Amino acid sequence: MDSTLVVDVPMADAEPLLRKFQKELSAGTVSLALLAVLAAAPEPMYGYQIAKRLERTGDGVLAGKQSALYPVLRNLEAAELLASHVEPSLAGPPRRYYRITDAGRSVLRDWAAAWRATRDSVDSVLEGLIP
Repeated sequence: MDSTLVVDVPMADAEPLLRKFQKELSAGTVSLALLAVLAAAPEPMYGYQIAKRLERTGDGVLAGKQSALYPVLRNLEAAELLASHVEPSLAGPPRRYYRITDAGRSVLRDWAAAWRATRDSVDSVLEGLIP
């Protein structure tokens, strides 16, 4: 007898579960993505620029989360992984520009290694299990 437990989730119930999973997954990866974007940037960037870069380079996975970026940017700055300064803008309110610090670069290396190890581990578990 097969001891595999198969749970059929009605399609109407699957969508909220997927959204919840994506939200939880995103919460743990946005900081890593922000540090990576700022590490690759030749000059400091403001929030909208960062969001657009994430949208372009992240295949849209992190798109639509611009408002969620600002609390993460503030938290990264409070942890001294980012530094910022404010400049006046000709087209609206002043803009806060962010740059990665040396501590941020060091943390980025550690987080990227942890991400790759986690990704590889999950991929190896999923390999052959998902049709």
